[in-house]
Amino acid sequence: MSSSLEKGKNSPVVGMDEDEAELARMGYKQELKRDLNLMQNFGVSFSIISIITGIPSLFHYGLTTGGPAVMVWGWVVGAFFTFSVGLSMAEICSAHPTSGGPYYWSAMLAKPKSAPFASWITGWFNLLGQVAVTTGISFACATFLSTVCTLGTDFVPTPKTTIGIYAAVLVSQGLINTFGVHILKYLNNVSIFWHAIGTTVVVIAILAKAPTHQSGSFVFSTFIDQTGVDGIGWGQRASHAYVVVTGCLLSQYTITGFDASAHMSEETHGAAMAGPIGIIMAIGVSAVFGWFLILGLLFSIQDLDGTINSATTQPVTQIFLDTVGEKGAIVLMTIVIGAMYFCGTFSVTANSRMMFAFARDGGIPGHKFFQKVDAKRQSPVRTIWLACTLSFILGLPSLGSSVAFSAATSIATIGLYISYGLPILLRVIYRDDFVRGPFHLGKFSYPVALVAVMWIVFITVAFILPEINPVNSQTFNYAVVAVGIVFIYSVVFWLISARKWYTGPIRQIKVEQAGISVIESSEEKS
Repeated sequence: MSSSLEKGKNSPVVGMDEDEAELARMGYKQELKRDLNLMQNFGVSFSIISIITGIPSLFHYGLTTGGPAVMVWGWVVGAFFTFSVGLSMAEICSAHPTSGGPYYWSAMLAKPKSAPFASWITGWFNLLGQVAVTTGISFACATFLSTVCTLGTDFVPTPKTTIGIYAAVLVSQGLINTFGVHILKYLNNVSIFWHAIGTTVVVIAILAKAPTHQSGSFVFSTFIDQTGVDGIGWGQRASHAYVVVTGCLLSQYTITGFDASAHMSEETHGAAMAGPIGIIMAIGVSAVFGWFLILGLLFSIQDLDGTINSATTQPVTQIFLDTVGEKGAIVLMTIVIGAMYFCGTFSVTANSRMMFAFARDGGIPGHKFFQKVDAKRQSPVRTIWLACTLSFILGLPSLGSSVAFSAATSIATIGLYISYGLPILLRVIYRDDFVRGPFHLGKFSYPVALVAVMWIVFITVAFILPEINPVNSQTFNYAVVAVGIVFIYSVVFWLISARKWYTGPIRQIKVEQAGISVIESSEEKS
């Protein structure tokens, strides 16, 4: 399969620009509006990683599951290994710059006989991860909106009101993606500055106004285990290592979603270089800003018990109240909520592009309906609303479970990283067949990919483990259920039906053989 692609690269496609010609060689027509540059491609992944979303939304989890030491050093370790994953993905993205991302890569990297199955499994895990990421982001936005509404008022949020706000957030993000596709690149520019400047403002404000600061020993070496409902945590029941491993969810969940740069490839100029660079830039910049934010928040804690058990239910909100007062807290919360909203909006964007690509290749039920692109807006409107609907459904368990949110973040992390790991694993197994793109790692390609695969195996096991002791209906980590359902569904449905008709990525331009000119269609569109 790789060799045929290599031959295709030597066949010029007359009448198209370089990006459109590259897409045609992979078998697809240019249907989406190609309007993004390198910085905007980076911005989508940077906005979805959104350290100012991931860290505040899981800050309570981090404080009680390992505490400051695990938060600080877990971030460093997680960022290092995630960078290896990103480098391996960037190399593959450069060779195959298409909206399908990981599921398309798996098909191209596997042997022809097993390519459809590899593509099918990867696609379903990527879809699960994409939906769960949108759930985690937009639900956190709704939760923080509920919290900020309590400041200076007598409003008391309930699970039902939070779900209502969550629905409103998703609908508004769907509307922006539907009717505002022409302004997404400008929102993207705003989002980049909002995240970078907003994070800096938050950290400087709380450090400057904090009455006292925690010591270095507290921030860098304090271990906390409050993973037990009855006071007996996993550190006591199992080992401290167990708590350290599960505590790394904060860093790993936050630095995820960077496959968005790949999913936006068909809308990016110079995608074979811009997509890969967008991936590694997003990880690198987020790693630096994220550590900066974690340290700023930890040094600014005034009362540890009061922060963990805050009446606001959000430790970050309590830190704001203790350092800059109520009015200042509202301002800083607005910065955080704005970042979360941008993050969720672009998560819907990337999610819908992946679903569109998968539907275009016949990978999801109702694919003939969902593969349609709105001709006027050059946007996959139907998959935008599919993404919002599925994300809302995945958020519903929060009505009855105290750990539903952290479970959703586990699902996002596991689903996405499995979909990242499968094409990287195939890259390792069939490394002699790989046809490199303009971005490649040279002699470091194989060892970096091997490290990436081992890390993904490790975190996949780690994040399906129970997070709270004892395990019951309220504390059960249903990530293992969601991941198991997708695995069983994808394998069983493959064996029963899909193997008979799903052939992997479809070469859309086979319509040329029916006498329809893709080049003419492109010229008419322009």
